[in-house]
Amino acid sequence: MAENAGTRAQIVDAANRLFYVKGFEHTSFAAIAETVGISRGNFYHHFKSKDEILCAVIEARLQSTRAMLAEWDRDESGPAERVRRFVEIVLTNGADIQDFGCPVGTLTNELAKLGHPARPRAVAVFDLFRTWLRAQFEELGFADEADGLAMHVLAFSQGVATLSNAFHDGEFVRREVDRLHAWLDEHLAHGPAPLSAH
Repeated sequence: MAENAGTRAQIVDAANRLFYVKGFEHTSFAAIAETVGISRGNFYHHFKSKDEILCAVIEARLQSTRAMLAEWDRDESGPAERVRRFVEIVLTNGADIQDFGCPVGTLTNELAKLGHPARPRAVAVFDLFRTWLRAQFEELGFADEADGLAMHVLAFSQGVATLSNAFHDGEFVRREVDRLHAWLDEHLAHGPAPLSAH
């Protein structure tokens, strides 16, 4: 039983990487089986279709994202530091992003073009980031602006990832990260905007 679970996990890991590097549509069963080093027959024992693998990959991404955010919650001393940790992800994963783009953005874009029914589930990874970032800004006292600020940071990461992939310019990424840190510093210095009188 443990061996079966181990093989299944290897298939999901290989498919996850191949979907990122080659794209979902251009990744075949044969390519995944070859990467894992198993026969086609053994492969079909675990997954009957590529859509089944896609669902497993998305669930694995959701699990790893939840684990990463929980780790940031444990490791960082406060919400500002946690937001900065998210901002730095375009540097932490810089080499892959330059070569292949953002793994979340590229998959959701591809599934949208294909009209694939799994697209909303793939977008759930963005939802995790949005909810988590919103919670950080709420903790910082920006309750009324928290969702807008969360979306701004998400939009930053997607824009920088796209242009990093297009231009392969690490210096640009570093400058943009510094600018977002400065933007966050300014927001924290001024505090939340006062509520307008009605």
